[in-house]
Amino acid sequence: MNINYFMNEAIKEANYAYKNNEVPVGGVLVDIKTSQIIYRSHNQVNKEKNAMHHCEIDLIMHSCKTLSRKYLHDTVMFVTLEPCLMCASAISEVHIDKLYFGAYDNKNGGIEKFKFQTKREHAFKTDIYGGIMENDCKALIEKFFKRLR
Repeated sequence: MNINYFMNEAIKEANYAYKNNEVPVGGVLVDIKTSQIIYRSHNQVNKEKNAMHHCEIDLIMHSCKTLSRKYLHDTVMFVTLEPCLMCASAISEVHIDKLYFGAYDNKNGGIEKFKFQTKREHAFKTDIYGGIMENDCKALIEKFFKRLR
């Protein structure tokens, strides 16, 4: 599986979010067996007027519907920012096998900051890899918040 290719696809989604005045977080969900993108998304909190409409939640909701399954076994998620606690829980709940994320989120990140998965004894454990193309992902976030100020 070409990790850089899929992270670049996630960055494309983040750029789309940026152009639409959303916090620029993008992602894709990929079938591990076929290396095909199941669904792609980005933050839509402002558009949907719903603080829970994070990229990861949208990826999960649409992928479950597309595949007609409640669990997303044999999938890998690529997202440009470390998931928050809400999204980290959702990723575990639907049994996504692997997560690759770009920039670390020292303020709201739920994967590394809270060591979310290691504290849940009976939860599904997703394999997590952070810092993938981190500088590119971080630069887009910083550019967005500089524009707001």
